[in-house]
Amino acid sequence: MKFTPTSIPDVLLIEPKVFSDERGFFFEDYNREVFARHGLLADFVQDNHSRSRRGALRGLHFQVYPKAQSKLVRVVRGEVFDVAVDLRKGSPTYGRHVAETLSEENRRMLFIPAGFAHGFLALKEGTEVLYKVTDFYSPAHDKGLAWNDPALGIAWPKLDVPYEISPKDRRHPALSELAEAS
Repeated sequence: MKFTPTSIPDVLLIEPKVFSDERGFFFEDYNREVFARHGLLADFVQDNHSRSRRGALRGLHFQVYPKAQSKLVRVVRGEVFDVAVDLRKGSPTYGRHVAETLSEENRRMLFIPAGFAHGFLALKEGTEVLYKVTDFYSPAHDKGLAWNDPALGIAWPKLDVPYEISPKDRRHPALSELAEAS
C-alpha cells in the first residue's frame, strides 16, 4: 500500500497494491500491521455501507468526544467527491479541508482522523461507499457542519442534476457557529 499525506498531513490518501489477472482483481483494503507501520493505530469497531443516487450529498458529519471517530473511506461502486474538514481546536489547519475523488476505478481510500467532519457527493448513479470507524455510532454525540459554509471554501463539483441533501444535513451550523458553541 502507498500512504500519501494530503495538504492536511494527518489525512492520508491510501492506494492499495492491486493484483489483477483474467479472473479479476484482489487487494487488501486494510491490514493492521501495514497501517501500524505507517503510524495508524486505529482500532476499527464498525463498518458502514451506503448507497447513493447521483447528486446525493451526505455530510458534513462527525461525532464529538468521547465518541469521536476516525474513518477509513473507500468506494466499491461509482465515484464520490470526498471531503474532510479539520475541526480540531488548536490545530494549525483548523477549518481547512481536504477533498479527493474516490472511485471504484482508482480504488483510493481516505484515512480521516478523529476530529474531522466528513462528507461526500455521489458523482455516479448507484455509488456505494464503505467506511470503517473507530467508535460506534452515538446519536448523543452525532453532529454536523454546513456543507455549503462559504468559510470552508469547498468547491463541490457542479452536476447536471440538483444536489439531494437530507433535511437534517440542511440544518447543520456554519463553522463560526460551531466555534461559538464550544
